[in-house]
Amino acid sequence: MNNKENYLYKRKQSKTTDFVMWMAFPGIYSFSMSSLGYLWMFKTLDECEDVNVERICSDTEKTRFNIKDVKLFGFSFSFDMDFLTIFSMLEKYSIPLKSKERTDEPLIFAGGPVVSANPEPYKDFFDFFIIGDGEDVNLTAVKICKNAKNKHEALKLLSEVEGIYVPAYPGKVKKLTKRLTECIYTPIISEDAFFKNTFILEMSRGCANRCGFCLASYLNLPLRCVPYDELLKTINLGLSYTDKIALLGAQISAHPHFHDVCKYIYEKIKSGQKIEMSVSSLRVDAITPDVVKTLTAAGQKNSTLAIEAGSERLRKVINKNLTEEQIFNAVKIAKDNGLKGLKFYGMIGLPTETMDDLEAIVQLGRKVKAENKGFDISFGFSSFVPKPNTPFQWCGRENTKSLEEKANFLKKELHKIGISSNVSSIKWDYWQAVLSRGDESLNDFILEVYKSGGKLGAFKASAKKLNIDTDYFALKNYSFEKTLPWDFIDISPEKDFLINENKRLLSDFI
Repeated sequence: MNNKENYLYKRKQSKTTDFVMWMAFPGIYSFSMSSLGYLWMFKTLDECEDVNVERICSDTEKTRFNIKDVKLFGFSFSFDMDFLTIFSMLEKYSIPLKSKERTDEPLIFAGGPVVSANPEPYKDFFDFFIIGDGEDVNLTAVKICKNAKNKHEALKLLSEVEGIYVPAYPGKVKKLTKRLTECIYTPIISEDAFFKNTFILEMSRGCANRCGFCLASYLNLPLRCVPYDELLKTINLGLSYTDKIALLGAQISAHPHFHDVCKYIYEKIKSGQKIEMSVSSLRVDAITPDVVKTLTAAGQKNSTLAIEAGSERLRKVINKNLTEEQIFNAVKIAKDNGLKGLKFYGMIGLPTETMDDLEAIVQLGRKVKAENKGFDISFGFSSFVPKPNTPFQWCGRENTKSLEEKANFLKKELHKIGISSNVSSIKWDYWQAVLSRGDESLNDFILEVYKSGGKLGAFKASAKKLNIDTDYFALKNYSFEKTLPWDFIDISPEKDFLINENKRLLSDFI
């Protein structure tokens, strides 16, 4: 895409095929170059002899191939609001948004966490979806589309493949879960990437903690770890191209060899090799002196700790079994071993939350600050959004006014004690909740939102115009007997397990 790109694999550039596909990222180029999953999908297709694949971003100006020659157009769909950019990219290339209105245009598909969890609000716009880990099935899908006589034959064949959902052929679809035998890494390093010249590698996928609200955990169960030898081989590959590496995973510190990896990097730094290393976030109970020493030696000054809630009671409710003692111990280790500060990540509006739980956050901040003079403490909050395939998928969220009052309370009280904090937009989180638990009735709604400009006001006005009760999706508590829009996805753990987990966590408080 530009001459500042460094490919870490051998490209097959002279291909004798007329099959062209675009892999699209619904965001600007610099963000796409720091998206591990998107780049890895591109790599696997780029290595195919019989596919001409090109990367497209929202700010792509010139393309190598003409849209008339493109047979397949795939999108990475990682965030609920990505549909706005996806629609604008389709329109940019004069492609009708609804699949039923397309004839000679390419087949349009999507994969990623949003559509793996619940594709129903978007089903009118895509010909098919990849549900779950797409590394392998992606290649199968491309092969089918390449060899099929026409679109109808392609879609029929795709509907018979495990892990592919074709709205034209509804039925049970099994979510794909890949064994992590190889390490997925940044295959193209760019100085124009958001994380400039950074080699990102995935240490693990999934999270065994199973917090009741967490889609990243439940959608990616079981926790899978890349073999240690494979990790070292991949780290060395990355370090032969750049001195910046980042370790990725929802629960990297649960990797059985996490400390060995840190030691390996630390010894390289001590022997004179320049390495900058960062990690996505750390578990409170996994902060040890050797880990922090490695991070500080590798240039990391701050880290993030997800504590989710201020009181032990509420942490138990969400299955985040973390004591205050462990939190204070983690801060002490971080400070004593060279980190300059920590950002605590929390959530407001969790099921059963009371003002006492919010007070507990302020008390925690006050105590941590008092005991760690000169150490930078900050807080970041988002508000609870019920997510499909989690124990809390039946829990409605609090109304916007109440949550904004809570957010303002926290910001004000933390500011009083000299702690900075930021809170995600409560209003945007509301619409995220609507889309998360939405059904097929939202297809025309999101189209109307897009046509009306896609700002906050457009969401409200579109719901009113189409007479859609968005509070039903965002705020209502659902009964366990209710058929949910995503129930057709065969995923482990199953619905009965989630119901039992919901009862286990919440029964004492509701």
